[in-house]
Amino acid sequence: MTGTAEPTARWVSARGISLEIRGAGAPVLLLHGIGGSASACGPLAEVLSARGYRTYCWDAPGYGRSADPAPGADGPAERYDHAAVVAELITELGGEPIHLIGTSWGGVIATAVAAANPASVRSLVLADSTRGSGVNTDRAQGMRARIGELRELGGPAFAAARARRLVSPDCDDEIARAVESEMARVRLSGYTAAAEFMASTDTGPSLAAVAAPTLVLVGADDIVTGVDESRLLADAIPGARFGLILGAGHAAIQEKPTETAAHILRLWKELDR
Repeated sequence: MTGTAEPTARWVSARGISLEIRGAGAPVLLLHGIGGSASACGPLAEVLSARGYRTYCWDAPGYGRSADPAPGADGPAERYDHAAVVAELITELGGEPIHLIGTSWGGVIATAVAAANPASVRSLVLADSTRGSGVNTDRAQGMRARIGELRELGGPAFAAARARRLVSPDCDDEIARAVESEMARVRLSGYTAAAEFMASTDTGPSLAAVAAPTLVLVGADDIVTGVDESRLLADAIPGARFGLILGAGHAAIQEKPTETAAHILRLWKELDR
């Protein structure tokens, strides 16, 4: 699956967060990775919406069609609290408990939301995710160094140097180009806030507090966050399930959206019994 149908609608929150909307039914919020945007979640959202769910794919602050992170009451953009923004967004969407899906950085945000707001999260899906880069000094410094790389190289060169590592060795060329194109369009404002969030976050101590039914998925060929990190998440979150997406790398939701959706739909079917 290399493309995705256009969303049926777009909506912008009071904070200027843009959402792509598809389908009707129980609400699902999809959070993209640090090098993506709403359209990166589009193929997965298309499959889920066709099965009777209303999907919302966000452009994170400073990404895609969303407004840049604003200092305001949250403090400097470098200390922007994406988890608080997502919790606020869920309330603005009506407050109904939501199925929350996060890939990579989006999964770090989703974990923080689920731990702090258990009543707001119907289920949690973490795809190719991590505890954050705040687990040790080296990882935090490495994440912050990316900000300077993006500033120096610009989006297209930054993506050309990094994007191929996000997909499996056998990834379809069209999908690989789409992944690189997504990364080439990242804005420094959004990426800076995202990288700072990652560098300052370690969700490890809060994993045991996640009460939502949780599914942890990872591409078998993920060399970015890796299979071991996903297994750690699944082991630490009470009752979490683990699934391996064969033939996919870090960008599993783009490489294998149908297979990813099959795992997710099995979980949701059991929840609805």
